[in-house]
Amino acid sequence: MRQIVLDTETTGLEVDQGHRIIEIGCVEIVNRRVTGRVFHRYLNPERDIDEGAQAVHGLSHADLRAEPKFAEIAAEFCGFIADAELVIHNAPFDVGFVNAELARAGLDARLERLCRVLDTLALARRMHPGQRNGLDALCKRYSVDDSRRDFHGALLDAHLLAEVYLAMTGGQANLGLGAQSDAERAQAAAAARPAAARRRGLRVLHADEGELAAHERVLALIDKASGGATVWRAS
Repeated sequence: MRQIVLDTETTGLEVDQGHRIIEIGCVEIVNRRVTGRVFHRYLNPERDIDEGAQAVHGLSHADLRAEPKFAEIAAEFCGFIADAELVIHNAPFDVGFVNAELARAGLDARLERLCRVLDTLALARRMHPGQRNGLDALCKRYSVDDSRRDFHGALLDAHLLAEVYLAMTGGQANLGLGAQSDAERAQAAAAARPAAARRRGLRVLHADEGELAAHERVLALIDKASGGATVWRAS
């Protein structure tokens, strides 16, 4: 399963008042592993930046005058995200801005047609009702190091959200085993067999009805977040 964690920085908060994207950052996840592939661009917004927005991300119009316009990178961006599931925190905000940029570039495309969209803010609110669920709060809750976040940045925030999302939905499921060679996997399996044999005589404790119900609730959350790709159910 291919997912793209996406974040943007903008000139202001109101897309319907002509505010624009000034930075877009995407981080690729395949089968719950961060692959290292990213898409990252600073953009010339062709307009001034609100003081409040500049205080958040630290970017001025002067910093961005030499950067490309969104229309110049639109095709490359669409190719990078095509057919993936987008993972976005407060998705309506970023989706609205990206759709406005696509329309302004003259492209007959919308994110909802190109990709599935998962809103991690909505997911966090279901998992942690009544609590703070901004990215900073989630980083603290899931022990994700955000000490580099002096200013908001699209690529940095996409990396942080990728870590938070994996932690929220059960951790990095394959633990990097895909990088092992066949010989290494065979050696690990052989080393594990004696320990497994020693466990055969252990007494088995079965879950009670309450524990099974709680387990099903967690599986349902993971199933929803992963688009039905829960490994436990498949096995």
